[in-house]
Amino acid sequence: MSRISVRGFAVASATAVTAVGSVVGVASGSTAQNNDVEATASGTTLLADIPAGQQAQVQTASLTQQAETMAIAADTSAKKDAEEAARKAAAETAIAKKAAAEKQAKAEKEAKEREEAEAKAAAASRSATRDASEIAVKSSYTVAEVQSIARQMIPGDQFQCFSNIVQRESTWNYLAVNPSSGAYGLVQALPGSKMASAGADWQTNPATQIKWGLGYMNERYGSPCGAWSFWQANHWY
Repeated sequence: MSRISVRGFAVASATAVTAVGSVVGVASGSTAQNNDVEATASGTTLLADIPAGQQAQVQTASLTQQAETMAIAADTSAKKDAEEAARKAAAETAIAKKAAAEKQAKAEKEAKEREEAEAKAAAASRSATRDASEIAVKSSYTVAEVQSIARQMIPGDQFQCFSNIVQRESTWNYLAVNPSSGAYGLVQALPGSKMASAGADWQTNPATQIKWGLGYMNERYGSPCGAWSFWQANHWY
């Protein structure tokens, strides 16, 4: 028995379903369906007309074609789903990166604003201080007056540190003398004559002593607060 031609195979595959449906119609007693079977059978090759050994091939080919069509459709759908998922993930990543960048930019802006505010405050504090030459000279001063002068000459953020040292060195007595070492004045300069670099009246003018003491702390420790930190650790500066 020879194999069916490609054309015959295709025709048989295409008409198999029609033939089977017609047979079902005949079984149900439908005259119209019986007529359709006859009409169709007259112009096509029915499954029944194909040798029995080749009918299985025709049916298998038809099912295989359907399976391949379904597989292609499934692959296409899966590909679309994967592409959509990839686009969604990319969009979410972009949004997350943008949010992180905005957060970082905001933090940097706030840090810069704080630095600028601190710098302005420090500049304002420095500009508000007065030099010893601007302080009126008196024959004597009370502790309150000496402290008032210091507040005018020491930057606001450094005054408390300066005060802590002076309180422990001389209790704000600008005439204080250490009987053992000879250290003199508010900041207990040793020897006291060092303060002459700030003014000839270093022995009697607390403003001159404050000017010298502030310069010494800034030069050696960076600031009165730097000097205070050292004093706390060593009890001298």
